[in-house]
Amino acid sequence: MGDTVQTLAYGSWPSPIDAALAAAHDGHPDFVGFVGDEAWWTEPRPAEGGRRTLVRRLADGTEESVLPAPWNVRSRVMEYGGQPWTGTVGEDGPLVVFVNFPDQRLYVYEPADPASGPRPLTPVSATGGGLRWVDPQVRPELGEVWCVLEEFTGDGPSDVRRLVAAVPLDGSAAEDRTAVRELTDDRHRFVTGPRLSPDGRRAAWLAWDHPRMPWDGTELLVAEVGPDGSLGEPRTVAGGPDEAIAQADWGRDGSLLYSSDRTGWWNLYRDSGDGTDGDGEPPFPLCTREQEFGGPLWTVGRRWFAPLDSGLIAVVHGRGATALGILDPESGEVVDAAGPWSEYEPTLAVDGSRVVTVAASPRSAYEVVELDARTGRARVVGARHNDPVDPAYYPEPQIRTFAGPAGREIHAHIYPPHHPGHVAPGDVLPPYVVWAHGGPTGRSPLVLDLQIAYFTSRGIGVAEVNYGGSTGYGREYRNRLREQWGVVDVEDCAAVALALAEEGTADRDRLAVRGGSAGGWTAAASLVATDVYACGTILYPVLDLVGWGVDETHDFESQYLESLIGPRAEVPARYAERSPTEHADKVTAPFLLLQGLDDVICPPAQCERFLARLEERARSVPHAYITFEGEGHGFRRTDTMVRALEAELSLYAQVFGLKPPGVPALELVK
Repeated sequence: MGDTVQTLAYGSWPSPIDAALAAAHDGHPDFVGFVGDEAWWTEPRPAEGGRRTLVRRLADGTEESVLPAPWNVRSRVMEYGGQPWTGTVGEDGPLVVFVNFPDQRLYVYEPADPASGPRPLTPVSATGGGLRWVDPQVRPELGEVWCVLEEFTGDGPSDVRRLVAAVPLDGSAAEDRTAVRELTDDRHRFVTGPRLSPDGRRAAWLAWDHPRMPWDGTELLVAEVGPDGSLGEPRTVAGGPDEAIAQADWGRDGSLLYSSDRTGWWNLYRDSGDGTDGDGEPPFPLCTREQEFGGPLWTVGRRWFAPLDSGLIAVVHGRGATALGILDPESGEVVDAAGPWSEYEPTLAVDGSRVVTVAASPRSAYEVVELDARTGRARVVGARHNDPVDPAYYPEPQIRTFAGPAGREIHAHIYPPHHPGHVAPGDVLPPYVVWAHGGPTGRSPLVLDLQIAYFTSRGIGVAEVNYGGSTGYGREYRNRLREQWGVVDVEDCAAVALALAEEGTADRDRLAVRGGSAGGWTAAASLVATDVYACGTILYPVLDLVGWGVDETHDFESQYLESLIGPRAEVPARYAERSPTEHADKVTAPFLLLQGLDDVICPPAQCERFLARLEERARSVPHAYITFEGEGHGFRRTDTMVRALEAELSLYAQVFGLKPPGVPALELVK
């Protein structure tokens, strides 16, 4: 295409990747599982109100959506949810149990009899957030499904109890809460679903309590299972306040396997089930590496490893990026699967020697991938990536490490402007947008994202910063953000932005910052605390620490600030000092604020107080505030994502002096 390359200003390159295309490919398959020998998974449908459906791969290799609209397979436990379905094969074929998002009830469905439709297994509760379920597992021998129950006892977000429960498969609990059998008490604030030993005599699960988050410290509990399916008194075999167990499961030999960060990295250990190796010695490490074989438990039911019948273990592991491998627990050797994928999701299912997961790369979106552990061969078996445009328009990322304050390392992915048919004048530097990921205990994966391509293909660079506090680089890196939220994240993003300008990669006068949720906090705090950015885009953010927390967010994160900011009882002034709302008068750069009206994690009140404080202090900063009915924390609907992307591009166009073709103008008010 060298003969047809044209010179046009950055930001004015015509691109086939419009907002509608980017929105249509938002989200990815997740929560894989086997039903018999069939691979099943959940998949997003942005054009159908943002619901998630359940998909199965049939014997002939075709895919079939199991549940039509409006069924929405998604849990709200801890608001972020988790494993929302399970399945088995009965006398008449597959039987699936799933959580339906609108009413949060468990349903059972037999696809062989579609006329009957899903039948409810659990009742609706009018109390607070009602009854919610996650991480179901069918126990056909008991005629039950075991899962985590989240039950609201009042109208407040923290009026809630969580425990392991058994729900009858005969539907007797659909109208009668008392038919639900409680397997544990609610002594712990948070629990995961139990995993049964191969002989069915022991169960293991994780638990933790406020103010810890699951990546700070969890306990691994083990209990005996009675003949009637009751659980005995649990005992703690691993974990504690400063040791985070990310996942536990049982090996085929009856040993207990778990992922612990006791050395500073999430590595795998083998335990006899009593806290020792069986001979009175400490649990045996299976593979000691400065890599993560685990991660942050934002959703219940995540799997970074899965035992195989052969005694080998399928693992998702890595440092920064992740790989899918097969671990020999005797030698500690890991053999990684070959293939083009550079990022694997913590969702694994096994059937014999078959391992199914979800993977992506910088050139392909997330796909359902199957690995044959005997041959080492991997192939796509579902949600196959098909290029919606010529891949020549995709960004070409760079993995970079920058120096931050005090010389600390900062990891980032840099996506320069890229277009197969256009370049910019040689004496002009491109605008760049720094993307701050959410969490903040999370990470930006190195994968194809058409929202990034939406900007880079028009001549706007993107820098994804895995600032201090991000996962994937060990506990020490993760702990950099302890009591430093609003400081380290802001400094690290600014350091990357300024480094790009100083090295001649980005235009110093055309830098922006953008983020959602915790990333929205970082974006807003950056506009308050620095003069690095000419503008910013803030999506469903935390803005007021004084109001957010116990009274204004969900229970799961209600005490997150105790570690991110510091104990509220000891440093109350710090909550106001760090809040962008308290310093709205320091914002001088134009900004765009995007908010879902149904968001219970970062509610609209956060944005409203920030804007009120801006007006109160008579700051005439050009800005726009756009709200979306029916959207919660994170946008899922096609029309919402289209408007949000086009508004964001229009903001940059106005501030940076760009002329992107065909983009509706965003009205900025003062």
